[in-house]
Amino acid sequence: MDGIHDMGGRHGFGQVEKPTDAPPFAETWEGKAFVIGALAARIAGTNLHAFRHAIERVPPDEYLVGYWNRWTIGAQIMMEDSGIITDEQVRARAARLSGQDVAEPPAPEPRKPQMPSGGAGNLRSRDTPPAFAAGDKVRVADLDPVGHTRLPRYVRRRTGTVTAIQPCQVFPDTAAHFAGENPQHCYAVEFDSRELWGPDAEQFRLSVDLFEPYLEPVQ
Repeated sequence: MDGIHDMGGRHGFGQVEKPTDAPPFAETWEGKAFVIGALAARIAGTNLHAFRHAIERVPPDEYLVGYWNRWTIGAQIMMEDSGIITDEQVRARAARLSGQDVAEPPAPEPRKPQMPSGGAGNLRSRDTPPAFAAGDKVRVADLDPVGHTRLPRYVRRRTGTVTAIQPCQVFPDTAAHFAGENPQHCYAVEFDSRELWGPDAEQFRLSVDLFEPYLEPVQ
């Protein structure tokens, strides 16, 4: 889906910060947010792709607060989807922790998703061979999905070159919605920066891993 989370190539967010030797969690609550997010998918009976889709649905003003804030709210959204908790329960709990006398809202009816898994992890196989080979010119399809996707907006409708065939994997666009694993071939596609951002862009080449349904051949 298109939203605040797809910030690649947008203006106004400044330069990408370089990694440092700082610890992974600047504050104690951030480590707790990581644990909550990691456990939420198991409790909700979902998967990594559904968690990413939940984070995509964090309201924009909350999304921009910070990385671990997204995880906390995304975990709540995912568990709400599965009927594990409700927003009313979370608000009531917060009110009681602040000393207010608030009644406990009724518990929801669990509705955990049921999607057969072809195995652990995300690597899979297909009977059909890859449609593209290294060296092929491809164009990214003109897609504007309303659901989850791993297709960055800034490469859509752009032309690049396949440089490698990656392992076949579970297709996030369907797995996030529990519509099946639908394994797809995946490719490393290299783009010229000027193809992506115009003739005045700093000149370099960018490699993006893209699933086969996102790509079209260039004749």
